[in-house]
Amino acid sequence: MANPLIDELLPYVPFHKLKAGDFLPALQHFRKVAEERLAAIRANTGAADFENTILAIETSAEELAEVSSAYYVLFSAEATSEIQAIAGEVSSFLADFSSDLFLDAKLFERVKAVKETEAGVDTAEKHRLLDLTYRNYRRNGALLSEEKKEKLRGIDRELSQLAPVFSEHVLRATNAFTLYLERDDQVDGLPETVLEQAAARAKKEGKQGWVFTLQYPDYMPFMTYCKDRSLRETMYRAFRGRGLDAATDNRPVIKDILRLRHERATLLGFETHADYVLEERMAGNRQTVTDFLEDLLVKVHPAAQKELEELRHFAAAKGCDDLQPWDLRYFSEQLKKERYDFDQESLRVYFPLDKVLDGLFEVARRLYGLSLKERTDVPVYHEEVRVFEVSDGSEQVGLFYMDLFPRETKKSGAWMTSIREQGLCRGKVERPHVGIVCNFTRSSQSKPSLLTLDEVRTLYHEFGHALHGLLSKVIYRSLAGTNVYWDFVELPSQIMENWTREREALDIFARHYETDEAIPSDLLKRLKAAETFQAGMQFLTQLNYGLLDMAYHTTPPGMVTDIQSFETQATQRSTILPDPEGLCISTGFSHIFAGGYSAGYYSYKWAEVLEADAFELFREKGIFDAGTARAFRQNILERGNSEHPMDLYIRFRGRAPDPDALLRRDGLVA
Repeated sequence: MANPLIDELLPYVPFHKLKAGDFLPALQHFRKVAEERLAAIRANTGAADFENTILAIETSAEELAEVSSAYYVLFSAEATSEIQAIAGEVSSFLADFSSDLFLDAKLFERVKAVKETEAGVDTAEKHRLLDLTYRNYRRNGALLSEEKKEKLRGIDRELSQLAPVFSEHVLRATNAFTLYLERDDQVDGLPETVLEQAAARAKKEGKQGWVFTLQYPDYMPFMTYCKDRSLRETMYRAFRGRGLDAATDNRPVIKDILRLRHERATLLGFETHADYVLEERMAGNRQTVTDFLEDLLVKVHPAAQKELEELRHFAAAKGCDDLQPWDLRYFSEQLKKERYDFDQESLRVYFPLDKVLDGLFEVARRLYGLSLKERTDVPVYHEEVRVFEVSDGSEQVGLFYMDLFPRETKKSGAWMTSIREQGLCRGKVERPHVGIVCNFTRSSQSKPSLLTLDEVRTLYHEFGHALHGLLSKVIYRSLAGTNVYWDFVELPSQIMENWTREREALDIFARHYETDEAIPSDLLKRLKAAETFQAGMQFLTQLNYGLLDMAYHTTPPGMVTDIQSFETQATQRSTILPDPEGLCISTGFSHIFAGGYSAGYYSYKWAEVLEADAFELFREKGIFDAGTARAFRQNILERGNSEHPMDLYIRFRGRAPDPDALLRRDGLVA
């Protein structure tokens, strides 16, 4: 029977033809192909060298990787019940293959031989791939006894099944909640754009009034603008309660994940999961991360506490004497509006999606000489997905997929996805296919899609990740694009957000959707003044997540007996307005339990230090300075993981990063 994943994988993933039933047969088919290639490596009686061993292993499962990438694109962005139903099988299948690869004694013997002789290793990139391949084998159990290898296999299989369960629980809990409102007084204060979306949703369900969900385009403005405090509390409790009810309870899932991660780390000779993870990070070890977070906590906490007291005083003057977490966004917005005569909604009219996209592509042209041309002949997995061919003059850079609006089959948040990585595949160096997935406000009958400033920054952030993937110029896929240390991967994304703060860039794309006028100077001045508003509280929130993540992954799992109690204890010093009992961050904390950021959430702040320092150079030279952009492209975006990230950064910046650059930008130090 024909299978598009086997028969039609080139030149593009045939998303339009894919069914859930295609994936496991295709994975099984390409696993056999990979195993035949690996068997040939084992059977080789010649001396092991780079080409017949390291490169051969590198390219042995290239089709398997592409099929699995296609599956996870759908699992995140078009997770039908059929796609969700096979998640456990797919994850276990891939975990088993990975275990077989890295626990294979004969393969490791040859890898070790190349490591010792460096036969055929005649370039820096080959040396880097050799080092990383050897370390991957060591870190995945190649040095263990056979008994311990089998134990590791079992752990990896179990872990591979738990992350999809965690994600599915969060998605189901998000979709299970709706808030139906009928009276005008209940929606007082909410922006017209949000009300139009909610009214359209109600109409679709055959109701009058408005239907609100826990999707970000509903939840964030509801918490920011809804005047009805009891309704804000209802929404907040629903959001913070995801993964706590019997049907989607993530607490036992978290305990199992923590236990298995700890067992895996100790089996491999590490004290904790954090020690295991951080060996392969810029930070290097958990003490460095702990010192980094603690140092920032000491510097930021007083400012955050002062901001909270100021907000309490303001709220009390407005009749709210017991400020609660569901009041924070609302009263913060009111205070900001009163102080700066500014609110995000006043900017929304200047950010019609089409103009923002045109502007984003123009920024990419001015910085890196790129042009993007829409393609309608490339298969997509949903009719709303758009595809662009990215070029640099006459040279094709890659394909860029864009999926921007919420659906029930899509998880919340925003992310970049690698569909086909740049690098050597099928005997030649191929260009990448990458995508970004977001959950932005849709157009309505009366208005185009109008973005908030936060949504504009999210778009720029994810496009920064996409540029990292698209502009990659290495030979080997393992070293390409975003396959870098996790505390470096956010540099290209976070630095792009800076262009949404500069008048010179805003004038390119920020245009009123009806009049085409630019943002008035006085409004932009108020925006600039408001940029560092409550920077301490926002900073502290991110430190809170980072400290919670590190607490989970440095504590023996036997001591984590109650998830909510542990969370409260772990975040006590970094929480200035705690949740009431019965709510939980952890059960919806997909980043660390299903998203690859375990013992790594600190990396957002780590990379912010890098990008704040890096952008100071752009600001000094000019935000579209060709030389600075070229240096950033050549030393950061193109190089992937072909060198140590600190070496790349120093080559770009001319020195190590200044740790205070971020605090300066946020107005927290002079």
